[in-house]
Parts: sequence; C-alpha cells; structure tokens
Amino acid sequence: MNEEVPRDKSLDNSLALLQEGYLFIKNRTEGYRSDVFEARLLGQKVICMSGEEAAKVFYDPQRFQRYGAAPKRVQKTLFGVNAIQSMDGEAHIHRKLLFMSLMTPPHQKRLAELTMDAWLSSITRWEKSKQIVLFDEAKNLLCQVACQWAGVPLQKSEIKQRADDFSDMVDAFGAVGPRHWKGRRARTRAEEWIKQVIGDVRTGELKVPEGSALQAMAFYTEFGGRQLDTQMAAVELINVLRPIVAISTFITFTALALHEHPDCKEKLQTGDDKYAEMFVQEVRRFYPFGPFVGARVRKDFVWNECEFEQGMLVILDMYGTNHDSRLWQNPNEFRPERFKEWKGSLFDFIPQGGGDPATGHRCPGEGITVEVMKATLKFLVEKIQFDVPPQDLTYSLTRMPTFPESGFVMTNVRRK
Repeated sequence: MNEEVPRDKSLDNSLALLQEGYLFIKNRTEGYRSDVFEARLLGQKVICMSGEEAAKVFYDPQRFQRYGAAPKRVQKTLFGVNAIQSMDGEAHIHRKLLFMSLMTPPHQKRLAELTMDAWLSSITRWEKSKQIVLFDEAKNLLCQVACQWAGVPLQKSEIKQRADDFSDMVDAFGAVGPRHWKGRRARTRAEEWIKQVIGDVRTGELKVPEGSALQAMAFYTEFGGRQLDTQMAAVELINVLRPIVAISTFITFTALALHEHPDCKEKLQTGDDKYAEMFVQEVRRFYPFGPFVGARVRKDFVWNECEFEQGMLVILDMYGTNHDSRLWQNPNEFRPERFKEWKGSLFDFIPQGGGDPATGHRCPGEGITVEVMKATLKFLVEKIQFDVPPQDLTYSLTRMPTFPESGFVMTNVRRK
C-alpha cells in the first residue's frame, strides 16, 4: 500500500463504524483530506472511498465484482442469499434485464396511480383517527400496493405482518443484536410465504396477471436456460417488493421536509410538476437512506496512488458523495432548486447507487421511488390538511438505516 494513502490508526474500525454510522467515511475523508483511505473492518483490510471520481472507478465492472462483497449477515436479512446483488458478468446482466423489464415507465406510472388511490381511500379513516403515524401508514400502504401491482395475493389481515417483515429486513442493515435477529426471522417468514405463492403459480393453482412481476419471476429462465428454483425465485421477488416498502422512509422524510420548509410547500401548491420533481430529488439527496455500498476488487490496479489488490473489499460512501461540497454547493442546506442545474450524472448523485442501472448495480427501481414519492407529495400537499403536534422529529446519523424518531405524527387530518 502506497505510503501516500492515509491509513486509519485503529486496530479495527468495526465499532467506530457502528458508532459513527453514515458519517464514518465522511469524517475520515475530510480529516485526511483524501478521497480514499485504508481501514480494518471485522479483521480485514478495507479501502473506503468517496466522491464522484471514486464512484466512477467503483462502478467499473472491469475493476470490481459484487460476488463475495455483501457479508452473509446482510444477505440473510436485506438481500437474500446469492441474490442479484451478489452476481456479476453475463448472468448478472441477464437477470438485471428481468428487473429492468418490471421497472419501465408504464410500471412506474401504474405504481404511482395505485399509491395515490390507496392514499385517497385512507382519508376517511384518518379523519376519524386521533393521530396518524405516517411511517407506519406508508409501510402498510406500500406493502399492499406492491403486492397488488406484482400480482401477489395478500389478505387484509396479513398486511401489517408482511409490511413489518419487509421493513425489518431493511432495518437489520447495519444492526447487531435484536434488530439483526428480527430481520433474519422476517426474511425466513417472507421467503416461506413467497415460495408457497410461486409454487402455486407453477402448478397452475394460482392464476396470475399476464406480465405481472409474480408471473415474470415464477417463469424466468436463467442465462443458460434453466428455471430459477422456488427459493431463488422467492428471493428475487422479495427484491422487487421489499424496496417498494422501503420507500416509506423517503415518504417520512418528504413530510419532514414539507414541515421544515414551508416556503417549499408554498411553491408546491402551485402544482408545478418540475418543482415537485426537484423537491423529491432533493429529499433523496439531503436525507440519509443507504449509507454505503461494497464490492471486491476483480484484479489488481492503482488509482489515486492507492493499490487495489485482487479480492480486497472496497466501500463507497453514498451519503458522503451526496453531501460532497465539490459537487453540491452548501450540501447541508435543503434546496430543491439545485436540481435545475443538475446535469443528470450517473456518479455524483447516488442515493440508490451509481452507474447505469441496465448494466451495472445501480438500483433499477429508482424511477419507481421517484414516482411513488411524487404521488405521495401531491397527496400531502393538495389532497389533505393536517396538524403536526410537538414530537421528536430528529433522526440519528449513527443509526443505519435511520428515519425521524417519531415516525412523523399527524393529527386533525381533513380532506381538502
């Protein structure tokens, strides 16, 4: 390792990572004045990097692979074992095309419409409720909407359990102890459920809509012509449903942004679709979602005077890149207008990963996230009025993932 590259002094940074959360890499890149530094995590040498140039390198498939990058504990909670996130090469591109085919603009539009319909049908119940916790409502609603869109049968009595399970898988990321075990139990339950559903589709017991995510996943054939086994098909269908439920975090932050920036709310009330898009993108940039992402070095290379050795784990700072003052003027200010000038680079704005979603590892559901958030924003601004009582709206950057402590409580909800 070149002496020019900063090396963190600690024997092991695992505890520091848990204590500093989203700011772990940023604190050090700023302290060392370097986009790259070496650390030790769980006993292994790791390179941490941040910024647009680092993202370009990180998303180069000639230099990096995903296989072996996600720790088993993350696979057993968030992604599922051996899922698409751990694939590379032709096989990855082939399976990615399946995901991309389910995330096209017509699919995005359909999901946004279902989301708006579901929000509108909640109003009557909300008007009668003493208070509403938006995070919990969003989680349940998105679970229902995701299953309806995907063609997955879901009884009303099951909605809460399934929504909690999807949410607990996400919440287990970066967690040790009870939150981690809760995520593992949630994954086991969800996989058993979806495996049963896929089995019923394959035997013809369950009829599914043509072109639905459930149908596509149940009958998908791998690169090489083999059908996925029911376990793998279940894991990948969960990888379509779970991220939709995870948008509940962005929705809660959207409400927080509206509450903290009444001037933005006024601009949104004019119904300007361009401004709504900028507002949603700024929520995704400004508030914490994914903290970082990992990959392993495919073959030795040198970048920024740093030697990347084959097999080494490398972590890219997503949160820090979205708050990099070289890319974003006054990054700690919430300012939707900044997206007026944004050129749409694949590497400077990476709330759900960077690079090209069709061939690389950027989340293919980004368009769905934006459309669902826009539909929800329209609902919160144009369709209802509500009060925001005193509550703890802070969120901790040491908790990964994080969201407002109170879940965003609303009272006195009424239809506009």
